[in-house]
Amino acid sequence: MLRQRNSFLSLILIAVVLMTGCQPTQPYFLNEDGDLSHYIDKATEIEFPDLQNEPMPDAAQAAEPHSLLNSDETEFWDLSLEEVVSISLSNSKVIRTIAQVRQTQQVGQGVSTPPENLTFNADFVPTIYDVAIEESGQNGVETALSQFDAQWNTNLFWDRTDRPQNVDTGGSTIFARLLQEDNMNFESELTKKAMPGTQWSFRNVSTYESSNRPLRNLTSQWLTSFEAEARHPLLRGGGVQVNRVPIMLARIRTDVSLINFSISVRDHLVSVERAYWELYFYYRNLQTAHVGRDSALGTWKRLNAIYSSGGPNVSAEQEAQAREQYYFFRGRVEEAKRDLLKAERQLRYAMGISPTDTRVIRPSDDPVLAKIEFDWSDILCEALTRSDEIRQRKWAIKQRELELIAARNNLLPQADIVALYRWLGMGDDLYATKRRGLNFPNPDSLAWDNLTEGDFAEWRLGFDVRVPLGNRAAMAQVRNQQLLLVRERARLEELELEVSHALSDAKQNLDSYYVITNTTFLQRKSALDQVRILENKYKVAQTITLDVLLDSQRRAADADRAYYQSLLQYNLAVIEIHRRKGSLLEYCGVGLEEGQWSQKAYWDALIRARQRDASYYFNYGYSRPNVISRGKLSQSAEDVFDSELGTPMFGTPDMGEVVPAPLEGTPTLAPPAMPNTTDTSAGSDLHDTLRSILSGGDNTQTQPTAIPHSAASVPAAGAGGNTSSSSANSKFQWDLQLD
Repeated sequence: MLRQRNSFLSLILIAVVLMTGCQPTQPYFLNEDGDLSHYIDKATEIEFPDLQNEPMPDAAQAAEPHSLLNSDETEFWDLSLEEVVSISLSNSKVIRTIAQVRQTQQVGQGVSTPPENLTFNADFVPTIYDVAIEESGQNGVETALSQFDAQWNTNLFWDRTDRPQNVDTGGSTIFARLLQEDNMNFESELTKKAMPGTQWSFRNVSTYESSNRPLRNLTSQWLTSFEAEARHPLLRGGGVQVNRVPIMLARIRTDVSLINFSISVRDHLVSVERAYWELYFYYRNLQTAHVGRDSALGTWKRLNAIYSSGGPNVSAEQEAQAREQYYFFRGRVEEAKRDLLKAERQLRYAMGISPTDTRVIRPSDDPVLAKIEFDWSDILCEALTRSDEIRQRKWAIKQRELELIAARNNLLPQADIVALYRWLGMGDDLYATKRRGLNFPNPDSLAWDNLTEGDFAEWRLGFDVRVPLGNRAAMAQVRNQQLLLVRERARLEELELEVSHALSDAKQNLDSYYVITNTTFLQRKSALDQVRILENKYKVAQTITLDVLLDSQRRAADADRAYYQSLLQYNLAVIEIHRRKGSLLEYCGVGLEEGQWSQKAYWDALIRARQRDASYYFNYGYSRPNVISRGKLSQSAEDVFDSELGTPMFGTPDMGEVVPAPLEGTPTLAPPAMPNTTDTSAGSDLHDTLRSILSGGDNTQTQPTAIPHSAASVPAAGAGGNTSSSSANSKFQWDLQLD
């Protein structure tokens, strides 16, 4: 019974101990005051980065946006297209473009949403630093050239040996029972790879050995040697051509980045031009809506006065119909004002300035009305020569050709010829300031003295051959590079066809919009004449119904809008042709050039140039690989380099875009007035009118009339579009050196 009780108590004690041990407890710390303010119960949370960066003033100091409810007094900021382009390029460290989907829309089909390029694709938005980043990166030219830089390698090791030896001396002193040695090895090497692939090496090897081995003349010794070695590949990796391939590939990558930069600037200019002319259109659209509203307001007031006085021939239905016409045009005015403010903000974004300030931008240039003709064969040849996309594909072909050269070189076996010559010396000490006149094995002899006497020299000459049997990997790589090259050539052919189709479409649009502009001009003139005649009849004798008058007012407003829409589409078609044929930057007066280098860079380049000038020229030499570039691409169409076929191809000269005399019976289109011209027929200043519209007021005294045109002359021959923008000669730089 006692045994069972003891067993039971033992089990209870074991259970209590186990239960106590499984319960976690906090450790005890001395001097704990209970302040746990530094305690953090989470591993991650959203935080602000520690970055001292002030917001951009144009973004932080932007005023409240103008709207239909916020129409404070503002002033107009008249800007020409040349000024807009200049401002936009000055503020384009990050190159802004409008969404491509908007570029395909017609003018007046709706203003795009707020810009979100950096919001969703910040890592892919082009900047002026992209070329410099590519040039200085891991795939840049300098990195590729670094494989031919001299390399200095040095190592120093000291070893201590203290171990027993498993030997039986048997009274002999040949082997020591306890081996004690000190060994030091120092090696310093200077190597350089030459362009043909030869590896030159010059090294010094010094070793120190101190040992208790018996039968040694001296307890310690120094051995030093100088070696000159050359290793030249005879097959794989040998020759200037294959060793220059990485450098040429790096240069091609830089050239491709330059083309990408040029494309981004081109797209930016297209966005700026389109935003400028769209803003011009919305000013005209606002003016059209304003004239229609005033015309409808005058009709409604006249009918309302007759109806209120109980006059004849005006029913309640007619008064309500006239009132509806007024509110219809009033809604158009409000919509036009909304679209104008959005278009103005879009232009501000393209220019890189604040979205709102106390001014409202107003275009001061007029669109081109003259008929512009391009010679089809000239612009087609120019497009196939100067197109950025085609040049990009051609660089891709050159890249694949060089990669194929490198892949074919790997088919060869590795066969190197190696030559080495060594001078050496041994002594009790390594070096002293004075010669001692003693040679090894004399005590106090110097290894450097022994080396400089030249008594001991060694050499080696031989071959190092390594051949992969079957060469399967190299054969597969060559086949892969051949297929890549064929694919790039097929892409180039298809791209040339695509460019020709796109240019054909642009040329077709140019001619079509010119004809449509003429037609809509005549339609607009006829509609305005009809409104004037019907209003006179209705005022005098009311010989027509009110429906006919109100319908004519609406059709006149639609015709006026259609005219300016087709006119600006005609101007955008000119821009599209220049974009397709690769001359848009020249057309806008913009040039691209490299940023400034440091003065030290120019100084070193001058030394290189003088050194080359003092050298002798051997005219029987040739370059390997072959020359991959035909020189600098002229940014003017007057001096385009030869094509692949060797046929001189020149862009359309200035006199190629002629303005022929109008055909007999064709109406001559007078250029429209700038937004600040005076409407003499209405007796109101358009500047005041638009200011009144922006402030939300109704100018009830303005009568419906035709939108005035200035008596400007037709542009002279050679006009390719906006003359003010083409007269500029801006230089847009990409940076290769950062301060």
